[in-house]
Amino acid sequence: MSTGRLHGKSVLITAAAQGIGRASALACAAEGARVIATDIHAEFLKTLAAEHAGIQIELLDVRSDAAVAALAARTPALDALFNCAGMVANGSMLECSEADWDLSFDLNVKSMFRMTRAFMPAMLAKAQAENGSVSIINMASMASSIKGFANRCAYGATKAAVIGLTKSLAADYVKAGLRANALCPGTVDTPSLRGRIASAADPVQAEKDFIARQPMGRLATVADITPMVVYLASDESRFVTGQTLLVDGGVTI
Repeated sequence: MSTGRLHGKSVLITAAAQGIGRASALACAAEGARVIATDIHAEFLKTLAAEHAGIQIELLDVRSDAAVAALAARTPALDALFNCAGMVANGSMLECSEADWDLSFDLNVKSMFRMTRAFMPAMLAKAQAENGSVSIINMASMASSIKGFANRCAYGATKAAVIGLTKSLAADYVKAGLRANALCPGTVDTPSLRGRIASAADPVQAEKDFIARQPMGRLATVADITPMVVYLASDESRFVTGQTLLVDGGVTI
């Protein structure tokens, strides 16, 4: 009987209560991983834990240095860290407020800095002790240094920064057994997207517009994204680092 592609591995996922993070937690657990699912939404986390016995839930605000440090101190060394937490601020340069800009960088970029700084020392020690490798997976986007999109000033800037951060990690620690890669999805049908559609002046047209920019003619589902998360967390990607892995339905062809 197969024990799963992630059997024996420990994977921590931020923003795991909904959307891609939740689906990734379930997918990794189904492949045999011990999953630590973190989020600020306690009720959604509880329902996630009820879906799979291999998921440990932790209430965590990734914007809090103290909370991140406390969780790292009581968590055994990870095999993979998926920094999934983020937000989408709408607007062009002249429409983007300083508050949205600052929050976007704090949540989309600095949270990854906090999490990685806190958990990476133990991960590096694990890689060295086991003569293996550990994996950092950072959530970026096709809307970044890869491609520009209208009304995504703060979002695109932060996701470009994520790619730069990821490549820096990969370059600095490639000889230490750490792999770092950026996952760059297209437009994914998540609660976050549904919220943006609902807040549009014309929600029906907004949904049509999101679909129209996907050459495959549909939005991505979370199930389109999770196989890449499992791959990057597994030993199958042991020779892959410093990459931007696109799952965008052909937008950037």
